[in-house]
Amino acid sequence: MIERDFYLSKLIARRGNGRIKVVTGIRRCGKSVLLFQLFRNHLQQSGVDSAHIIEVKLDEMAFAQQRNPQELDRYIRQRMTDNQTYYVLIDEIQEVMPIPNPWLQAAKATIGFVDVLLGLLNLPNADIYVTGSNSKMLSSDIMTEFKDRGDEVHVNPLTYSEFHSAFPGDERDAWTNYITYGGMPRVLAEQTDDDKSHYLRNLMQNTYLTDVVERNGIKHDKAILDDLLNIVASSIGSLTNPTKLEKTFASVKGQKVSDSTISNYLAYFQEAYLLRQARQYNIKGRKYINSPLKYYFSDVGLRNAQLNFRQQEENHIMENVLFNELTARGFNVDVGVVEYNFKDSDGKSKRTKLEVDFVANKGSKRYYIQSAFAIPDTEKRLQETHSLRRINDAYQKLVVVRDRIKPWQDEYGIQFIGIEDFLLNIIDTL
Repeated sequence: MIERDFYLSKLIARRGNGRIKVVTGIRRCGKSVLLFQLFRNHLQQSGVDSAHIIEVKLDEMAFAQQRNPQELDRYIRQRMTDNQTYYVLIDEIQEVMPIPNPWLQAAKATIGFVDVLLGLLNLPNADIYVTGSNSKMLSSDIMTEFKDRGDEVHVNPLTYSEFHSAFPGDERDAWTNYITYGGMPRVLAEQTDDDKSHYLRNLMQNTYLTDVVERNGIKHDKAILDDLLNIVASSIGSLTNPTKLEKTFASVKGQKVSDSTISNYLAYFQEAYLLRQARQYNIKGRKYINSPLKYYFSDVGLRNAQLNFRQQEENHIMENVLFNELTARGFNVDVGVVEYNFKDSDGKSKRTKLEVDFVANKGSKRYYIQSAFAIPDTEKRLQETHSLRRINDAYQKLVVVRDRIKPWQDEYGIQFIGIEDFLLNIIDTL
């Protein structure tokens, strides 16, 4: 059992707060284990008897009938037989299918899981927890409909520190395994490289892509979806937008795919929690630049599986790992842009832009972080820190490198640290 204390503590803190606790995240990232094992164990250890824990696992055949919202409501209410608090745990709430509302047929209204949860929320002795794998349904429906009565806890695949703590082999091999197979919890239970790669490829094709196709009613463009995901996977950490991707399809694939279609498909991948985007932020101008932007995979193992483990550029994967770690720790992460003026060799004034890999914000905290695979000499160090040295504020600036180094600070106040040291130790202080 992998302890997910970071998320368990969030659920414990929200216990009995009068809101619906919505545990979101990509399929197979550990939401069910968190809710039905770790949190359930906590409830029982704190004195809650099993009769007051109502479990509904909607992705299992035993609960197929409860995918009807009326049946789900009836099933839960029948088990609440006294006035003590009942903890209602519902897995994969998006599996509930809307049905016509018999009282509002003329308006073509439906009854769905939102109606069920709102009704249960009115019961004084119901404490409700649900999981879901579709942000389009959960965020737009629950968080909008419930406003301040919904409380989201987003679960990510294993961070490197979680993976490292449970890695069964030599800890010196943990990093290589992580950047190859990622942090889906089941990967740690698979015995061989073939088993791990097969599991991840199967997840991509038969779970995630199938989910996107079925959820969004895509009938003829599954190949385009697959190609788009391949293109994004091949260029993680690169600035792009639907217009650029449209040109890529035309030049590389010889296909005409409109930028609006590409934009929709990218949104579908984000709604399924496969991809995340990072917008550009002009640091000196203090404003966002809407396009282009960067896309990262929520799990690098899934990214590698999408490409059949053919492209293993550790520098790009390391950047993706850093992005995921920062978002998992609750930071809002942007791509930084620093603009400045200079004179060329002819004495003419020029204006250029420099990039900061990540601007990480959480509350009053801000960090500027550069991902640099290797810094073998002074010239490379100055090149990698050019953008950081152009930022005049007092927030901390870090360069994260692949090598295991003793953390140090240069004459500009910029800190240098190895990736594993950053993920296992320093990140907890950010």
